[in-house]
Amino acid sequence: FSIVDHAPTASARMPKNKGKGGKNRRRGKNESEEKRELIFKEDGQEYAQVLRMLGNGRLEAHCMDGVKRLCHIRGKMRKKVWVNAGDVVLVGLRDYQDEKADVILKYMADEARSLKAYGELPDSIRVNDTDTFGDEEGGENDDYIDFDDISEI
Repeated sequence: FSIVDHAPTASARMPKNKGKGGKNRRRGKNESEEKRELIFKEDGQEYAQVLRMLGNGRLEAHCMDGVKRLCHIRGKMRKKVWVNAGDVVLVGLRDYQDEKADVILKYMADEARSLKAYGELPDSIRVNDTDTFGDEEGGENDDYIDFDDISEI
């Protein structure tokens, strides 16, 4: 008798790749790069700076009226707009819960600088891409270490 090498059956083959791309294709191109109209706050809204991300679509933000609030990123923004600590956002205040708010809009760094120039944001907040709120006091050179000269030893 002889051993015959059979070709694999149709069920054992790898499926043909018929997809049209993955998650990044569904996301699409980021069209928000071009200039958009600067949106100012209205009644029931407040500017805030993100203090820290809490996960699950929530964050802690310091509103410009001096209140620290728990904010919720609304569904329309959730996977499209990435919010980080230090970002300036526009939040909608809740009538029934003063300690909670909803993030309506994230300002780009240049938009936040424009708001500061218009006097909408106080001078105390930093609008650099990485700086966060509250490290103004004397933190110019925190990473500098002064070494003693040990050549005389």
